[in-house]
Amino acid sequence: MTILVTGGTGFIGSHTVIELVQTHYDVVILDNLSNSSCRILPRLHQITGCEIPFYQGDIRDRNILKEIFSKHKISTVMHFAGLKSVGESTREPIKYYDNNVVGSLILAEEMAAAGVFNIVFSSSATVYGDPIQTPITEDMPTGGTTNPYGTSKYMVERILADIQKADSRWSVILLRYFNPVGAHESGLIGEHPSGIPNNLLPYVCQVASGKLPYLSVFGDDYPTPDGTGVRDYIHVVDLANGHLKAMQAKSHQSGVHIYNLGTGNGYSVLEIIQAFEQASGLKIPYQIQPRRPGDIATCFANPAYTGAQTGWRAERNLQQMMQDAWRWQSQNPNGYDE
Repeated sequence: MTILVTGGTGFIGSHTVIELVQTHYDVVILDNLSNSSCRILPRLHQITGCEIPFYQGDIRDRNILKEIFSKHKISTVMHFAGLKSVGESTREPIKYYDNNVVGSLILAEEMAAAGVFNIVFSSSATVYGDPIQTPITEDMPTGGTTNPYGTSKYMVERILADIQKADSRWSVILLRYFNPVGAHESGLIGEHPSGIPNNLLPYVCQVASGKLPYLSVFGDDYPTPDGTGVRDYIHVVDLANGHLKAMQAKSHQSGVHIYNLGTGNGYSVLEIIQAFEQASGLKIPYQIQPRRPGDIATCFANPAYTGAQTGWRAERNLQQMMQDAWRWQSQNPNGYDE
């Protein structure tokens, strides 16, 4: 069984590739390397012992999609490819709708043309907008998104659900992530953002390694215990395993299958800083900045339904997330750049 992984050299995609290969699936990667590096490929080989076919290209390029579907007998597409910065999306919405929405639409069209009707989509808890309550369950309202990134994920969810409604051959799995952190325990792969990181933990790691002078904490006046934003941080390897479990449970099963991938625990920005300091033995200087547009106060999952439907649950605790993130950063201070 061959799985096409779009965005397979990115942070979450690459960790999922490892879990797939180690569970004896054949994998093909498509990535345009816009926020990743081809230098990850030999590391994937080192971890898995397998040469993984790689195509450098864009999901909006029909020709490369046709080539992949003609050369490989793809059974399921795991679709990670997309832009993912909340802040950038508020400044450049057209870019986000083009990449994330138009790209997904072209991918779905080419899948159907090739007779491939199983997709696992990398969605986000941002589709819930500012949630009416926490923890968040899958049946809560979606669509009241607070930024173009979240809106693009919501739009793709709706598009895929409508496609499935019109053609029952489709199995659509929508995985709503909370906040992936950590890295592979080998220290060989991890999160390698281009430029100044948008996500909290890579930012913390770069401050710890001396690449950045201090951490910017955006807002300390939220209605939370310490005033900083609360999120559900999940180890990226647990997240990767969630894709595997969801695919094994529901791929080839007609319908739209929606699951939260989170731990059910919420941690504030200041709690993350403290946990990282404990894991690394370093002090993280930080400065309070104004809130970022599009950010919300609190967001964490109720993962019970996912567990009941797929048998998955997160296993790695906050300490392991911090230790693995720091191992990656300290051993690879420049990421994949030599």
